Amino acid sequence: MSGQVLSGYLVPNQPLPLLAPDANRGWASLRDSCARVRAEIEASEADLLLLFSTRWVSIIGHQIQADPQPEWWVVDEDFHSYGSLHYKLRMDADFAAQYLDKAQARGLHARTVAYRGFPIDVGTITALRLLNPDNRIPACVVSCNMYSDRAETLVLGKAARDAVEASGRKAVVLGVSALSNRMFTRWIDPAHDRIHSQKDDEWNRKLLELLGDGRLEDVSQLAREFSHQANGDSKMKALWWMAAALGENNHYRGTVFDYQPVWGTGAALVGLQPAAASVGDLEYDEDGAEFFRGDRNVLAPNDPGRHE
Repeated sequence: MSGQVLSGYLVPNQPLPLLAPDANRGWASLRDSCARVRAEIEASEADLLLLFSTRWVSIIGHQIQADPQPEWWVVDEDFHSYGSLHYKLRMDADFAAQYLDKAQARGLHARTVAYRGFPIDVGTITALRLLNPDNRIPACVVSCNMYSDRAETLVLGKAARDAVEASGRKAVVLGVSALSNRMFTRWIDPAHDRIHSQKDDEWNRKLLELLGDGRLEDVSQLAREFSHQANGDSKMKALWWMAAALGENNHYRGTVFDYQPVWGTGAALVGLQPAAASVGDLEYDEDGAEFFRGDRNVLAPNDPGRHE
């Protein structure tokens, strides 16, 4: 039986809604909104949570977590004063191997990682603690390559979809990322947290308006300009990956569950459910990609026998 990507969610990547929800009403609101999303995911009968986290940064290629039960302690590098996080997670090692195969089949440099004490990133831990606290649904997480461009990230998302369909899983994809990503560099009173600038706030709200209309591909096309204007988190690669994993179109029912500042950054919780109707199909400026051939074909010789 072919697997299926059931839905997708954009999830905040900072730990403060988990570590200190009582310090700020917005952080508490994000925690409570995650409870609503958790109930929605549980009702979907999903048997896999597939994450792309901007807090797990890789340099060469893409890494996929394959330890069936990673357990350790981690302290956020920015918010160590709020304490440490213990994690004990449930990962789908078999699916990680399938994802690796599909990524390599599309020309990507990828590998699995599985050793005791591997530092699971804070974004992944926060998302899974808030959305899957009892580890009822196994998870898989892939890294965010800091040098990958749009085409490579789209191919990584398509490989994720390939793996889901081949595995027979019913997957929910989670893009763990901020929107605007300008943080306050000095200590602030948490109760007075706000978006770093009015400009960032305006761009965040525009992006959320599009996502609320289910216009995921429009947002994917807008990601470069958004990143330029509002310092988008990791160039909004999580949204590129989500768009490819879900399907590069605007056929979604979007729900903006919440939007709050977290230490100056834009933190949003958004759901995207595939739908028959489309808000609008535009003539997009940026094409998709099916295979990765290296950065502008300089990392590997051109193979005329390979088709895109």
